[in-house]
Amino acid sequence: MMSLNKIIVLNFGGQTDQLIVRRVRELGVYAELHPCDVDIDSLDLEGLAGVILTGGPQSVNDENSLKADSKIFDLGVPILGICYGLQYINSYYGGEIETPKNGEYGKTPLLVDNKSEIFKNVPQESTIWMNHRDRVSKLADGFKKTAWTLNCPVAGMENKEKNIYAVQFHPEVVHSDYGKEMLASFILDICHAEKTWKMDDFAEKIIADIKEKYAGEKMICALSGGVDSSVAATIVSKAIGDDLQCIFVDHGLLRKNEADEVMETYKNLGLNVKKVDASAEFLEKLKGVEDPETKRKIIGNHFVEIFEREAKEFGEAKYLVQGTIYPDVIESGKDKSSVIKSHHNVGGLPEDMLFEGLVEPLRDLFKDEVRELGEAIGVPHDMVWRQPFPGPGLAIRVIGEITEERLEVVRETDAILREEVKNAGLNEDIWQYFTVWTPIKTVGVKGDARVYENVIAIRAVESTDAMTVEASNLPYELLQTLSSRMINEVAGVGRVVYDITSKPPGTIEWE
Repeated sequence: MMSLNKIIVLNFGGQTDQLIVRRVRELGVYAELHPCDVDIDSLDLEGLAGVILTGGPQSVNDENSLKADSKIFDLGVPILGICYGLQYINSYYGGEIETPKNGEYGKTPLLVDNKSEIFKNVPQESTIWMNHRDRVSKLADGFKKTAWTLNCPVAGMENKEKNIYAVQFHPEVVHSDYGKEMLASFILDICHAEKTWKMDDFAEKIIADIKEKYAGEKMICALSGGVDSSVAATIVSKAIGDDLQCIFVDHGLLRKNEADEVMETYKNLGLNVKKVDASAEFLEKLKGVEDPETKRKIIGNHFVEIFEREAKEFGEAKYLVQGTIYPDVIESGKDKSSVIKSHHNVGGLPEDMLFEGLVEPLRDLFKDEVRELGEAIGVPHDMVWRQPFPGPGLAIRVIGEITEERLEVVRETDAILREEVKNAGLNEDIWQYFTVWTPIKTVGVKGDARVYENVIAIRAVESTDAMTVEASNLPYELLQTLSSRMINEVAGVGRVVYDITSKPPGTIEWE
């Protein structure tokens, strides 16, 4: 009997499409993502256990709304629709969708029919995360309601005869209390998928794929000092060896002592690494620039110019290796998703690069998966758990124009933050933490004299995937210590504030 070990996820442009893939993989089952309108006959369907339809920004009532290949309904495997996926299924089978006056967003109480296979391990009442405007106004024939909320009469539906299930909410996000249990019921109990997916298997496959596809080719790898680029470099190095030249660019936007610390760490990784000091070049190009998106574009473009320069010196290397991960791809705009911000390694790249192509071995992974992969291939623990740091560096942590003075304030306050978080034993518990220089000035008193100095913001967040975050509940005593030290030790700091905004609606960075 053929092993059922794969789930196909069809993407209708939702911001959490890859998060669904990740949740399936967390259950030990392999999942892959495809555009919603992919030709089903073009896919490898061996071992297919089920299909999931994602959410999306459109309305199924729009004339040009996205549609899937109708052959998905003839595959003979269970189907789960999420958000837009539910509306699409209902519409496909002759039901009706309406657009009420008010949408439904955020955490919402949910009531379920526990007789439904999807909800068998879920309390009758729980909290889920909604993000929709349209809703079902008339159920398609053969379907029955399995869940509802105060403002959504059909928050879940199913047709057991057709083996189709759907929910209006997002079980893939952490804000849905029993989302994992719902997905597990579908993947393991309804689809009968087998748990065959392991990160070791991913490492072996991606190394073998790179070795086969790029044998004999020379590559340049952009190293930032973070876990993503370090793991990507290690993966590619295991595949092509000395044909990989790693470049670490000091763009003058690094944290305190970062360049020296990073280069020392790389000595222990066995990578061929060259340091390029381009700080003066970057700061000159960024002079007078205030818009954060423009900053990202300038930095992304100049990174590539430097890598092209280094590629010529390294035997005309044709390919650029980057540590791009999936949250970067989503926020920079993927398929039908909207652009949130351009990442220097995705949306910030120039269209006329001299490189023949990009090699991005981590493009389908989330941060915690990258860390798991790093551990699996032998990347040092300290590097694996190094604080996430954006490619544009402190350029997006200085609001407005970048100056040496402002960069110095961020470096010093950030160093204090990292030191005190480590002293508190929280450095591996908090997902990401940093300081931001703001152009806001407030009146204060130092030494009985009036001062007019800048406000520094502290940002610390909890997350597993960077798609959704909550502010860390830092101990009040720690916040007091941070405020006191930053104001007393760093010139120009007059007030310290703590940012408690979640994502969404905010982003992790302040730009």
